[in-house]
Amino acid sequence: METDMTQFVRSLTAAALLCGLAAGAAQAGTCPADKIVPDGQGQAKSEMAPSGVTDTVIASHDLAKHNINIEDRLFRMRRLVVQPGGVVPWHSHSDRPAIIHIVKGQIVEYASTCAVPIVHKAGESTPEKYGTSHWWKNTGTETVELLSADLFHKTKDDDHTM
Repeated sequence: METDMTQFVRSLTAAALLCGLAAGAAQAGTCPADKIVPDGQGQAKSEMAPSGVTDTVIASHDLAKHNINIEDRLFRMRRLVVQPGGVVPWHSHSDRPAIIHIVKGQIVEYASTCAVPIVHKAGESTPEKYGTSHWWKNTGTETVELLSADLFHKTKDDDHTM
């Protein structure tokens, strides 16, 4: 059986891999510079509930158990599978940084800070940081697969937070 530290190191390695992918990934999946707007003036909040999306936690660590001064957080990696027409509902990253890597397919992001939809394609990675509120939709005909690494806030977020 793996020790907590071994599991922690594996999670850090996975996050480092995702960061490396983000650093080397194409920047096509970003908001055009002339379309960046103040938060709340971009794409409208979706009132849709999650649909056609499977969210599986691959691994997580309770960071309070490690001497790194991050309380009430899980460092986790998830796989999201979004069916054609599926929606990842409106959510905020004001207190939960993440990195998303598009493994398969193409998906559209509707962000509060961008005046136009943002198209993300397989092989791209994108940060989700403070000031980002958004929702995603698979507008295509193929299933989309995403990997998400984030710092989940155990006391503020619930199990349904995307």
